[in-house]
Amino acid sequence: MIEGVEVKQLVTHADERGFFRELIRVTDGFFGEGFGQLSQSLMYHGATKAWHIHTKQVDWWYVANGVIKVALHDTRAGSPSHGETAELLMGDNQSACVVRIPPGVAHGCKCISGPALLFYVTSHVYDPADEGRIRHDDPGIGYDWVGSPPIT
Repeated sequence: MIEGVEVKQLVTHADERGFFRELIRVTDGFFGEGFGQLSQSLMYHGATKAWHIHTKQVDWWYVANGVIKVALHDTRAGSPSHGETAELLMGDNQSACVVRIPPGVAHGCKCISGPALLFYVTSHVYDPADEGRIRHDDPGIGYDWVGSPPIT
């Protein structure tokens, strides 16, 4: 995993009525940077959003339904995982989790089963000056957003 990225496995309490799942508490060490804003993104099947990057803001992502493939790329020069890329699946039929994305880690996602609802908390309110973009096909990252999983 990329340095500073954390995945918090969630506990689900289910019965015949449905379920309850706690996502984040202010007392979680995982949530140390604190609350700035809560947002929701609806993504249709096949939609890709990439790459986003922040210099100050921490993101915490949770997928309520649908499935997204998350890709993370470490751009931080001093990081032990500099230049590494990691993937994870979030949403339906996946291990319920929240992922923490620190500043300097480029992130994006592709909806592979949708529509998907992505909820995310940020450590700061939206600031266009902190909202960086990297082209989806950046050769320095070399990530293929359009490729399919290998046939085995």
